[in-house]
Amino acid sequence: MSWLEAIVLGIAQGLTEFLPVSSTAHLRIVPAFAGWEDPGALFTAVVQLGTMLAVVIYFWRDLVRIVRAWLSSLRNPDERSSLDARMGWYVIIATIPIGIFGLAFRNQIEDGARNLYLIGIVLIVLGLILLLAEHVGRRVRELEDVGMRDALWIGFAQALALVPGTSRSGATITAALFLDMKREAAARFSFLLSIPAVVLSGLFGLVELVRGDEGTSFSSLAIATVFAFVLGYVSIAFLLRYLAHHSTLVFVIYRVVVGSLVIALTASGTIS
Repeated sequence: MSWLEAIVLGIAQGLTEFLPVSSTAHLRIVPAFAGWEDPGALFTAVVQLGTMLAVVIYFWRDLVRIVRAWLSSLRNPDERSSLDARMGWYVIIATIPIGIFGLAFRNQIEDGARNLYLIGIVLIVLGLILLLAEHVGRRVRELEDVGMRDALWIGFAQALALVPGTSRSGATITAALFLDMKREAAARFSFLLSIPAVVLSGLFGLVELVRGDEGTSFSSLAIATVFAFVLGYVSIAFLLRYLAHHSTLVFVIYRVVVGSLVIALTASGTIS
């Protein structure tokens, strides 16, 4: 992988990780459009560590507060009802589904799930489901109103992101909208929920790369991760401000257009 490829893929990862358009799909689509080799699922998992660092830095005050409250609630049952303590438990519980399915379908994720036809179809279908969520969701609930049942539903939605084209943020925000959460609150919970799952998958991918299972250059990987971090931080700030005053319709349109384009170009043999 050249440095140019690494920079482009890092930018693609950073810009799309938190927007509901699927970063894993773009790390498969962009190389296909450019005529480059597929960087692979392990490369994708490791580069996501850059965007996760962006989340940690952006929300570090919230994270410190949540961790402290959660640890305190282990010793003092009276504190378990606080929002921060509950958020700690919700993030843990909601991470379990993606952990189970990720291990169970590891081989399919790394190989068959990166099929361009599948990615195009999933981009379109999940975009239309997001549009439905926008229409039926009442958008009246804040983070304070989230309960364990909500966390579980959103956690199972996050597990769908194992299929490229779904979008981790897209699936969790869609589920939250169906549960009548406000868009900005849905995005905040989505970002916090993504941290454990992506960190674990990224570390797993890094171990696999160190073992020599893939031929990725570590210098290229480092460059891509740095660019993913910088653009990821910008993407978080943008999306939170955007969803405070706008719907997700622009992302729905983008998903349908890109998904249709991928299917058409793959069918014609233009990309493969």
